[in-house]
Amino acid sequence: MARYTDPVCRLCRREGMKLFLKGTRCFSDKCAIEKRNFAPGQHGKDRKAKVVGYGLQLREKQKTKRMYFTQEGQFRNYFEKAAASRGVTGEILLQQLERRLDNIVYRLGFGISRRQARQLVRHGHVQVDGRKVNIPSYQVSVGEEIAIREASRKLTILESAKEFASHQNAVNWLDIDRDNYKGRVTALPKREDINLPVNEQLIVELYSK
Repeated sequence: MARYTDPVCRLCRREGMKLFLKGTRCFSDKCAIEKRNFAPGQHGKDRKAKVVGYGLQLREKQKTKRMYFTQEGQFRNYFEKAAASRGVTGEILLQQLERRLDNIVYRLGFGISRRQARQLVRHGHVQVDGRKVNIPSYQVSVGEEIAIREASRKLTILESAKEFASHQNAVNWLDIDRDNYKGRVTALPKREDINLPVNEQLIVELYSK
């Protein structure tokens, strides 16, 4: 299966903003945006073209896709399911992305980034309603309990993630018990609950052409 293996800080520089892909590093002076706020590559400093129309829509889609670490085909499938559903397409699209297991593990505070949360899921450290699930894209339903497996609770990264999460804003649609490394989805996330710099309408316009 295809996956991105290059430095993720290049992605932030390409989008010209922090995508918060490396947790605590993004809040430090080591952040690539703080040190080199221009596009990666040989001509990154020189090319400052104004992005309008299709380019603006494309960048919004790429930015969102990179925040959640999804591939193009998978992201398009999310859009098609959202478009076929009743309701606001853009909001349903973000709702599906938020309900990914790796994202919820991140939102619960068990990883300092979605990438680290994805690794926890892939390595079998996470269970849903008592059963091990190692598929990052698994769509968590309302009422399901997500927990770190008992045998995995001594991992060093969990302690650092808990400390990092204690300084983050609360997530209204999750019931979080960080001391016992578990949480439950209590409701579907609303648009106002998804605090990300994303204009989902531009993505809808892009795919609707």
